[in-house]
Amino acid sequence: MSLRIVSTPITGSSLAQIAVDGGDGRWYATRPSSAEQWKARAAESRAVLLNANWLEAISPAIDAQGKGAERLERAASSGVAVTTGQQPGLFGGPLYTWWKALSAVALADNLEKKIGLPVVPIFWAATDDADFDEASYTIVPSSDGAERIEIPERAPPGTPLAEIPVGDLEDQLERLATSAGSAPNVKVLDAVRRAYRSDNTLGVAYIELLREFLEPLGVVVLDASHASVRSAAFPLLRKALERSTEIEAALDARSRELKGAGHPIQVKLVKGRSLVFSDRSGKRDRIRIRAVAHELEENGPGSLGPNVLLRPIVERALIPTVAYLGGGAEIAYFAQTSAVADALGVSGPLVVPRWSGMVIEPRIAKILERHSLSPEDFRDPHAVESRLARESLPSDLRRKISAMQKAVTKAADALTHADGADLVAPSVLEGLQRGMLHRVERLERRFAASVKRKGNDALRDAGIARGSLYPAGAPQERALNLIPLLARHGDELVQSVLIEARKHADRIT
Repeated sequence: MSLRIVSTPITGSSLAQIAVDGGDGRWYATRPSSAEQWKARAAESRAVLLNANWLEAISPAIDAQGKGAERLERAASSGVAVTTGQQPGLFGGPLYTWWKALSAVALADNLEKKIGLPVVPIFWAATDDADFDEASYTIVPSSDGAERIEIPERAPPGTPLAEIPVGDLEDQLERLATSAGSAPNVKVLDAVRRAYRSDNTLGVAYIELLREFLEPLGVVVLDASHASVRSAAFPLLRKALERSTEIEAALDARSRELKGAGHPIQVKLVKGRSLVFSDRSGKRDRIRIRAVAHELEENGPGSLGPNVLLRPIVERALIPTVAYLGGGAEIAYFAQTSAVADALGVSGPLVVPRWSGMVIEPRIAKILERHSLSPEDFRDPHAVESRLARESLPSDLRRKISAMQKAVTKAADALTHADGADLVAPSVLEGLQRGMLHRVERLERRFAASVKRKGNDALRDAGIARGSLYPAGAPQERALNLIPLLARHGDELVQSVLIEARKHADRIT
């Protein structure tokens, strides 16, 4: 058996589905549906830039090499960009981080052919994020299913990941290597060790790892916390502070509008807070609206940053972004971002769905085939193991349990048709039958539970498959780390995903 990649639909709320379907022109920018419309979108993307020499302003934050640099240089003067991004995750984070990047490659290639202009895929690495909890762990497959690898907190809450030291991760790196097994592509693990050395920060390590693997594919990685990005964005961040009251009102109105249409609010609003962060204190603090005048005096270029609703607008002002590729949760919050754009008097960004999919390794495919299972069977956290445990019961025991169930049904049916059965309501006899069958089913579950406690080969197989397909109960792409898979399958994995991502790009353009 060979490696298999299965494309899956992007999951999200009913609100996100509007954008997945192409946008509505009200909460979401409408996705172009022809080459001419994409060309018009490209022209607009260059027209709204804060700086016509956009690459010169932010090139220190990109520091591109190789194929990534070549593609970036071609797009700098007359081309556009397809962007995506993610905050740092331990050892590169979950699969969807990488699926975003490969989706950007596929979409950029597709658009380049469609519009006849250079298109560069850019990955916005949100190293200015301060969510340490999410960045402090990763999940890898193990012989028992899945293993969580995590690191202890290394800085006060609110500290940007770009400032948090990696520290000693020898044990965590060894566990990552163990998960990879006797993998043929040991250079993959060497790259992780180089990036996650003790004297690095979590943000810088993340960027180094991404660049190692993505630049040869033509993807450039931007460090969002770099001073050049913040300096280039300062005019727009200042404007966002100056209009913070209008932005708050626009977001409040949009929230009421979305709720009225039955949609949940993806990003909760914090009353009295702007969408701009200051990190003068060493921590990310959202500036209070009542303190805007003071903060404008105290903060200069380089000390301000955008929150999640403002970031896509800042990105589009710095980079000629024709489209941003996001997952379900991200897509949902773009319905709020468009309200921010309206309040700032700028055109809103276009969000399109990234590719989503699952990797089925040959050893996992064999388990599925052996036990007549499908990946979808593992969505239920207990169903597979319960089924296999029942099937593992001795055949004589299963036959006798089945015979008991049939005997109960036959006896109850005979009683129902006996003379005098009408002395009680039919529901009494029906209840009796259900109760007796429930007792037999409960007995069968107790037998199966005993098998589960003791374990067997079938249950161990199920645990291994679950650890790969639904680790920790989550869909594979939202939890599993790429590195062990890449160490085992190398370029075959990347190219197989790109084949599916290109099909997805064709569908959305």
